Amino acid sequence: MSVAIRLEQLLEESGAPFDVIDHPLAFTAQEEAASSHVSGRHWAKTVAVLIDGDPALAVLPATRRLDIEKLRRVVGTDSVEIAREAEFQDLYPDCELGAMPPFGELYGQRTFVDESLREEERIAFHAGDHRTAIEMSYTDFERLAEPVPADIAGPQRERV
Repeated sequence: MSVAIRLEQLLEESGAPFDVIDHPLAFTAQEEAASSHVSGRHWAKTVAVLIDGDPALAVLPATRRLDIEKLRRVVGTDSVEIAREAEFQDLYPDCELGAMPPFGELYGQRTFVDESLREEERIAFHAGDHRTAIEMSYTDFERLAEPVPADIAGPQRERV
């Protein structure tokens, strides 16, 4: 696999500058950041969620965890949960399981981004598989993804 077809088309059509980073196989956001030589706070982790049963994406730094209660307050419903693999495996047909890029609009979904990522000059994220990442300016990401900015991350994760 490599860069997801929908993502590649969006990036090429937009003219936004970006870098493709090939890296060793990695599965967790922290592993992806490390194998890509990107700081965990710059790695945009994508979490599939269900909001009133509808899929959406929550995007936050790899160093943080999604705070479901905060997201519930943002969307104004108690029906928010992290999606299980069986619930989202078919939603991103051009991506490996769990390697979807943080562009919900490409898949007919809303995207929520944690406010802390907006402070970063550049971010990196899954490109559609567990061996490829995209790095680009946060400004271009926000312009293309049109995410809803919100405080949705929990406290900084401790390093192990």
